[in-house]
Amino acid sequence: MIQPQSYLNVADNSGARKLMCIRVLGTGDREYADTGDTIIAVVREATPNMSLKRSEVVRAVIVRTCKGVRRSNGMVVRFDDNAAVVTNREGNPRGTRVFGPVARELRNNNFAKIVSLAPEVP
Repeated sequence: MIQPQSYLNVADNSGARKLMCIRVLGTGDREYADTGDTIIAVVREATPNMSLKRSEVVRAVIVRTCKGVRRSNGMVVRFDDNAAVVTNREGNPRGTRVFGPVARELRNNNFAKIVSLAPEVP
């Protein structure tokens, strides 16, 4: 469960290292975001000489959460960290690689490009 002021690792090579969530996008006044949801975040740490700079406002899709995701077959999938992939307005990733596993729930939310770039989809 990601809420405003939550810090996330960045799971791609867009140039950002850490993000801080400032808004959860969706219908109504949502407080929390889960795997596969889109957020607006600010870059807190960035790699030098890359396209994303510190304090830049970006959109991101959450790909891993410490809070478990319950699937329809009863299995719960949880990860070691909270991570996101920086995207553009259309939902395509800004980086060319995705690091670490991503949840299968992204495929249901029309983020097939992120799933195809990921090395593992548990």
